[in-house]
Amino acid sequence: MSGRLITLTQLDRSLDVLARRPERFTKAAGRLAAELDAQDLDLEISDPRTWRGEAASAKDSARASVENQLRTEIDRFRIMGREEEVRLARRIEFARVRLDRALSQAGLTGADLAGGVPHLPSAFFGVVAGDCTLPPRVCRRWMEWHSLRLEMVERNLYLVLINVERYTHTTAGRSDLIQEGATSLFRAVDGFDWRRGLLFRTYAVHWLNQAFRSYLYNFGSTVRVPVYLQKATKHISAAIERLGDPDASAGEIAAVSGLPENLVSSARAAIRTTRSLDAPIGDPEDSSSLRDVLTLRNDEGPYSTALEDVSLEAGIDEALGKLSERERYVVGLRFGIGCERQHTLAEVARKLGVSLERVRQIQVRAISKMRTPRLRKVVDPFLN
Repeated sequence: MSGRLITLTQLDRSLDVLARRPERFTKAAGRLAAELDAQDLDLEISDPRTWRGEAASAKDSARASVENQLRTEIDRFRIMGREEEVRLARRIEFARVRLDRALSQAGLTGADLAGGVPHLPSAFFGVVAGDCTLPPRVCRRWMEWHSLRLEMVERNLYLVLINVERYTHTTAGRSDLIQEGATSLFRAVDGFDWRRGLLFRTYAVHWLNQAFRSYLYNFGSTVRVPVYLQKATKHISAAIERLGDPDASAGEIAAVSGLPENLVSSARAAIRTTRSLDAPIGDPEDSSSLRDVLTLRNDEGPYSTALEDVSLEAGIDEALGKLSERERYVVGLRFGIGCERQHTLAEVARKLGVSLERVRQIQVRAISKMRTPRLRKVVDPFLN
């Protein structure tokens, strides 16, 4: 690491010039990235205290609920103006260009970032976190890019609290929805295009609502029902209300709702109530439950591996048996089979003393050998 920095103010001056021709910004940013790399210059990483206000006292935080603590924290973040937002978006795009360049020079791809960089970087002030296992320059470029994304997300977290209010009538927990919304802001940052002239908040609200609805569709009920059937159910409920007959036939509902009759039938069949195994049955004074009726005598529990017609472990062992010793070694390290964690291509290459491309070739060949109908039958039940 060089220790030589280009400040964000200096970078903004260069990016402002490049932004005069938005259609050529990406290519021009690539050339600027090459110049900075040639000069061995790192990008300044902002101190988060520049956009975060004064923290609440520990005494006040202890008395507040978790959600109120979160609201207090979010209220500290300084909201950006339009010009400041556009400049931050340009910095993010430029930092991503530099990161992609560093990955390419190291023979890596974006997929290698998932296992090589820390989920919560321990330092944002010029020191690469010790648990980053990728090359130092890649780690530095990732931290520069991620710190800028984090700033954009934190300074727009207020949008999550505003938009989650639309879903307070649902059964989903507010904290779960807020978490989904905060995560979706990262996807919004990655897809935001400052060239279109939109405010980030306008674009982000679309991602927030999509995240909220996706969470409700996937986790709103005990038994997961496909999204298209849940949407159809809403139209069916509205049609039944207009008909005023809860026992209306599928044909009548289809005529009013405009849905195909077979879809109406499928959606109505999917609407099932659930009942706890521990719920009492029969006489309220009777303590017996549904579990007592269904449980066999001398049964050690409701689950037994004997109920499975396939075993994941046996299936994977059978598939690994088709590989050579080296192929098994590579697959085991890459996917964490028989070891503590997954390893990156770079880590495996160092262990074998070969190039990244050679490891990639071995992995592709091994997976091709393992991709058999038998393994698919074994694995499918576990991929829900």
